[in-house]
Amino acid sequence: MTIRVLLADDQALLRSAFRVLVDSEPDMQVVGEAADGAEAVRLAGQERADVVLMDIRMPGTDGLTATRMISADPDLARVRVVILTTFEVDDYVVQSLRAGASGFLGKGSEPEELLAAIRIAAAGEALLSPAATKGLIARFLAQGDASEGAADPARSERLATLTVREREVLVQVAGGHSNDEIAERLEVSPLTVKTHVNRSMSKLGARDRAQLVVIAYESGLVRPRVE
Repeated sequence: MTIRVLLADDQALLRSAFRVLVDSEPDMQVVGEAADGAEAVRLAGQERADVVLMDIRMPGTDGLTATRMISADPDLARVRVVILTTFEVDDYVVQSLRAGASGFLGKGSEPEELLAAIRIAAAGEALLSPAATKGLIARFLAQGDASEGAADPARSERLATLTVREREVLVQVAGGHSNDEIAERLEVSPLTVKTHVNRSMSKLGARDRAQLVVIAYESGLVRPRVE
């Protein structure tokens, strides 16, 4: 299957560079370009995009607002958003994940990393920038929750629908571990882990693994580490 990619960035030169890169891959196709968030939301549905590479800072409707709009639209449930940011260590990263983004990528990433991120997002397995260290998203979320000082009661109640094993797997997902790593840690098969992850996503209304990480921290299931 060809991955349909939408480029959303207010810099035409950058969009052109991304288009050349993406269109050079046999399994990808750029189906549209947007210069602001409102146009990105419109084109995401119109062009049946699988993945949106979304710049977070754009005039008018910014990338964060556009991501929220895409995530809130049932007709765009299959669309995955990868946030593009100049600085990976950025408060906007946390907000983006909470808004429904599948992950984030630094604009200074290597071409291979960008292409890999698109494929990962299209598969619903997005966690974090390939250039980032494992667990980076979890640390960002932990910092955000520490400042807010309390778990989300609504999120906590939803965790009650999970089995004991599903909770165990969710904790591992929040730590940034892959299915294979979780399987080794819990002494089960990767297929079993995948089943637990999928069931947890369904029960908790998560779009992908990145959203499971958000829920794990916002519910208080996983707490920030005190260094």
